[in-house]
Amino acid sequence: MILPIYTYGNPVLRKVTQPIDASYPELKSLLSNMFETMYHADGVGLAAPQVGLPIRVLVIDLAPLKDEDAELGSFKIAMINPTILERSADLLAGEEGCLSIPGIHETVFRSKTIKVHYFDTDFNEYEEVFEDYKARVIQHEYDHLEGNLFTDRINPLRRQLLKSKLTNISKGKIQCNYKIITA
Repeated sequence: MILPIYTYGNPVLRKVTQPIDASYPELKSLLSNMFETMYHADGVGLAAPQVGLPIRVLVIDLAPLKDEDAELGSFKIAMINPTILERSADLLAGEEGCLSIPGIHETVFRSKTIKVHYFDTDFNEYEEVFEDYKARVIQHEYDHLEGNLFTDRINPLRRQLLKSKLTNISKGKIQCNYKIITA
C-alpha cells in the first residue's frame, strides 16, 4: 500500500523517534509499504517519520543507481533502531534531495565512512561499516530519525535563499507525483 509522504513543516519530521521491538504491530507490512511508497515516489530512501510514524525505522534501495555502479544497485536494506556509532572526519560533498522537501536539491557535506549498529527485519543484530554513497544515504535517512532535515546541514545563506520555497512546501503549494500531507 502506498502511503502519503509528510512534507516540510509537518511536526512529525522534527520529532526524535522512538525505538521499537519485535512486538511492533505488522512491522513487515509497514516495511513493505515503505518500500512501495519510496518506489512510487522515485526515491532511494525513506524513514518512518516521512510516513507519519515517530519510530526508528528506515528503508533504502539503491537499485536505480545500478547503471552508475553495480555495487550500489544491489544495496537494499531495512534498518530498525539504527545508531551511528562512529563517523569519519573525512567529509564528502554531494547533492541531496528529499521526498519530504520536493523540488529542492542542495550540496551537503557528510562523513565518508560511518559505523552503524542496527537490527534487520527479523531483529538480528548488526554492526557494520558503510562508505561513500551508501554512508550518505544512511546518514540522510538517519537524520530523519533524529528530527533533522538535509536543509539543516546546508549553508545558512543558502537556507535563507530557500526560505520562500520551503514556506510554499509547508503550505502545500507544490506539485508532486505522489500523495503528500503538509503541515
